[in-house]
Amino acid sequence: MKAYWRLLRDNPDFARLWLAQVVSLLGDWFNTIVLAVLVEAYSGGSGLAVSLFLLARFVPPMLVGPWAGVLIDRLDRKRLLILSDVLRAVVVLLLLLADGPQLLWLVYLLTALQFTLSAFFEPGRNALLPSLLPREGLVLANTLGSITWSAMLAGGAIAGGLVAAQLGTQAALLIDSMTFLVSALLIVGIRTNTGTNRAEPAASGSSTTQNAQGLREGLRFLRHAPATLAVLLVKAGISLGSIDAVMIIYASRLFNFGEDSSTPLSIMYAAFGIGAVSGPVVLNRFNDGSVLVMRRLIRYGFLLMSVGWLTLAGAGTLPLVAVALTLRAMGTSVCWTYSSVIIQKSVPDRFLGRMFSLDMASFQFAGAFSILLTGFLIDYFGVARVRDVVLLMAGISTVPLTLWTLVVPRLEARVPEVEID
Repeated sequence: MKAYWRLLRDNPDFARLWLAQVVSLLGDWFNTIVLAVLVEAYSGGSGLAVSLFLLARFVPPMLVGPWAGVLIDRLDRKRLLILSDVLRAVVVLLLLLADGPQLLWLVYLLTALQFTLSAFFEPGRNALLPSLLPREGLVLANTLGSITWSAMLAGGAIAGGLVAAQLGTQAALLIDSMTFLVSALLIVGIRTNTGTNRAEPAASGSSTTQNAQGLREGLRFLRHAPATLAVLLVKAGISLGSIDAVMIIYASRLFNFGEDSSTPLSIMYAAFGIGAVSGPVVLNRFNDGSVLVMRRLIRYGFLLMSVGWLTLAGAGTLPLVAVALTLRAMGTSVCWTYSSVIIQKSVPDRFLGRMFSLDMASFQFAGAFSILLTGFLIDYFGVARVRDVVLLMAGISTVPLTLWTLVVPRLEARVPEVEID
């Protein structure tokens, strides 16, 4: 903990960015649980309806992401983050209008709009991070970011469930909207270096031509960087199998407390958050900060995910479900954290926005496919056989584990180890 405290104390602009992440994520988990329960109730427990809600979070940023990356590399990154926060605050407020099953479509529409705007925030934050810290601080900073995400997942999930149960949907959505505004205010105070904050000079021609040219330049860079291409697929690997859809069905149908599905869902998200905190913290003991070592540690992240899926398929009690989710989240967090650091350490600053946007797009594409497949399988086999669906997901999760195990030795043999100074 002293190392994290020193990192924040010695880098006040990074500390502001981190605090912005804290308050924004806290509200996000209020939003997620409230809307998931709302969709499940409005749709009568349809697995497909829940999957459509999750798709509304994945598909828009997947489509917008590559183009968002061009703008992140061309425009002022700090201002883009602020604009993303302010607009999301407005969108979340509009969710208050969805007060009945007949307005379920509005939940989908506004959720899609919220996460379209989010396509600029997370890649922009990751691209801004190296300009606020020395290179040796990136592993610690990304681990802190992962811990923060996980802690807010655990704390926000529990708080969101309690607020939804005690005060209702409107209170949770109002809190969510305010957190985006607080995040924007914190980012306003960050001092950035103009040269790194606006990394890519604008090209000549129309805006559409400039964006297309910028995207082509990013793809050309990727074509000549096989190691970067490989790491951009790590987040896609952890997104195979929709854990969110499974948790919602488990909480509402298998492990609900009478009419209360918010509490077990909060417990599951909390367990997932605890696992995500633990993963990189435990494996950092074996991490020297080099790209070479982090590539090898990602393999253990994939292994933990497979074990988590397999345990979840056989879990007969809520505590065992929590253990399974903890294991899966440990693996997810390890892969997410180390893949982000590898990109920050090996990609030139002028391409960071595009690489992180493509990174997220691959994650969202795999996630969207998994959500559709999971929802279809749950509806096809029925809720009574949802464990069979989870067992199938356990089998699918071994695919990225196998591929990464085969690819890494080849990368080490053929690609020279290069880190950006």
